[in-house]
Amino acid sequence: MQKISVIGAGTMGNGIAHVFAQNDYEVTLIDISQAALDKGLATIGKNLDRQVNKGKIDEAKKTATLGNITTATELSAAATSDLVVEAATENVDLKLKIFTQLAEVTPAETILASNTSSISITKIAAVTGRPDKVIGMHFMNPVPVMKLVEVIRGYDTSNAVLETTMELSRKLGKVPVEVNDYPGFVANRILMPMINEAIETLYEGVAGVEEIDTVMKLGMAHPMGPLQLADFIGLDVCLAILNVLHEGFGRPKYAPNPLLVNMVTAGHLGAKSGQGFYDYSHGTKELIVAPQFKK
Repeated sequence: MQKISVIGAGTMGNGIAHVFAQNDYEVTLIDISQAALDKGLATIGKNLDRQVNKGKIDEAKKTATLGNITTATELSAAATSDLVVEAATENVDLKLKIFTQLAEVTPAETILASNTSSISITKIAAVTGRPDKVIGMHFMNPVPVMKLVEVIRGYDTSNAVLETTMELSRKLGKVPVEVNDYPGFVANRILMPMINEAIETLYEGVAGVEEIDTVMKLGMAHPMGPLQLADFIGLDVCLAILNVLHEGFGRPKYAPNPLLVNMVTAGHLGAKSGQGFYDYSHGTKELIVAPQFKK
């Protein structure tokens, strides 16, 4: 394992590329948008600067890390990869399209991994013609900081691919946890119903945004409240995962709350859109409740 391709230069993709490159792997970061690639590289540079300022790496390591990354706008650039990690939008049709194409442009021995947070690895693997070589690598955000990698074994994923992926994750300084392929895996099967219940609590007028988050932070020792976390993840991503859970299990408890649906429909997606449960347009780190939720 030396040549790695990462599909998608967004928040997760550039973080994954950063971690591999910092651990001396040759990384090709691929996105259909050159602007997204430029933004992704800029983010990696800023995050490396932050590491330098904290004394975690030196300037030489920063330079070497950036030197390990090349960019491309065509999936064919993954043709010589030992491993491809897909980190595109959490959309099943898009992922199936990408994996169908990856199976055509990469050698049969290339491991194809998805950073999906909820979509079936078995379903993705079925379109590749090599389901034994497909696996899930669900990194946590922010990737350079968070230690966990959920390693999701599809129905036909081979033992060798699983063991290789687990060991590779350890070489990145991560802690891999093997899980089986069911909707939401472990992290989001537990997290998303909690976030949905917090939204339900707000929707029913039990308490306000700040009150709900304060209870969970001070009472349950969570580093951030569930509504702030939902904003951080992206309300559209939360909705997509809840839909996968609801469809996959067919249980009412996974049905997304109508308030969440309305917010996503209105384009209030959280931090990335400037407003969710909190208002981020003021440009500071202070948490200010969005106008529609103020008492």
